[in-house]
Amino acid sequence: MRRLLLMNLCVTLLVAACGADRAGTPSATPQPVASPAERPASLFLTPVPAPQPIRFPRDHGPHDVLTEWWYYTGHLVDASGRRFGFEFVVFQGQRFGYPTAYAAHFAITDLQRQAFRWAERTAIGPRPGHEPPVVLRVAEWQLELGTGEDRIQATMPGYAITLNLRDTKPPVLHDEDGYFAWAPETGSYYYSRTRLEATGTLSVEGQSLAVTGQAWMDHQWGNFLLAGRGGWNWFAIQLDDGRELMLWNTHDGAGHVVFGSGTLVQPDGSPVYLRGDDFAIAATGQWTSPHTGATYPSGWIVELPAERLRLTVSPLLLDQELQAVASTGVIYWEGAVEVHGLDDGRPVAGLGYVELTGYASGSGGEHVATHLPPPPRPS
Repeated sequence: MRRLLLMNLCVTLLVAACGADRAGTPSATPQPVASPAERPASLFLTPVPAPQPIRFPRDHGPHDVLTEWWYYTGHLVDASGRRFGFEFVVFQGQRFGYPTAYAAHFAITDLQRQAFRWAERTAIGPRPGHEPPVVLRVAEWQLELGTGEDRIQATMPGYAITLNLRDTKPPVLHDEDGYFAWAPETGSYYYSRTRLEATGTLSVEGQSLAVTGQAWMDHQWGNFLLAGRGGWNWFAIQLDDGRELMLWNTHDGAGHVVFGSGTLVQPDGSPVYLRGDDFAIAATGQWTSPHTGATYPSGWIVELPAERLRLTVSPLLLDQELQAVASTGVIYWEGAVEVHGLDDGRPVAGLGYVELTGYASGSGGEHVATHLPPPPRPS
């Protein structure tokens, strides 16, 4: 798995939501949070049903599960050619007898200024309906989920974004049916919208810029109860030839790669499912955070021998680390990258995002995963 939870996300979100956001804004009156030692059955909202086929538009919206998130990354450019990367994610956590808890992260990579800025928010409140249109609010931030069209609104010191996102390809279900089960009543649904057309405005120090670009969205939900150590390296790559590539490999507490999987999406939207031995990811360097002292791999060679594809993946900025301890209890690197390489000897290029977890320590104890991968399939 990309990463196993050390603490259930909904418990962490409830703790964070009952505190304050990063700017110090008081949240709602603190609510009781049960000890993690309580038996797992007490975490479920209702008896867990058998896995159901993913169906749209129903499954764009929230679900009655412990843990869920909507995760957006992408690249933007203004009329002058100024380039930016962005990340925006909303986490939802639920427990029986407790209010729904939310956390959110927002980050901007400003390439002209060589600056990376991020912020986090938490909230508790009612859960909206299942089917779009759905509006998720976390403090003053907002995510509107439509049917193939979404809208993000967020602000932090120096930057604000209003972004419309529209599908140009159908969603892709990972691992063929989009559901991974690894223990009784424990599993995760996971699909990606691998190429979104982005239009909107980005405010930089009060200057409003009209921007366009492309984005990627992951939606994952389920009942996550397992615990473990380690982390993962996750890649979302959009090639200029119309293909997309999702890859991850998992490392244990000692940093050794133990498993991997992925999906290659063809220009027509059809998926090619990849197992760990179908690709290789090799780091070409490393970067040590001046904020936390964590050392991350930095720069990679990605190879898919059967596809005759060899890619060099390079960070557009070294320092793209979020220390989101107050909201989700995790320190991680989530960064904009550029891609160059060869496809059967022909030049190929693209853009993407990479997420690195499990490299930082000292973030207040337990860490909470932002993505959750499938488990190894039986041989």
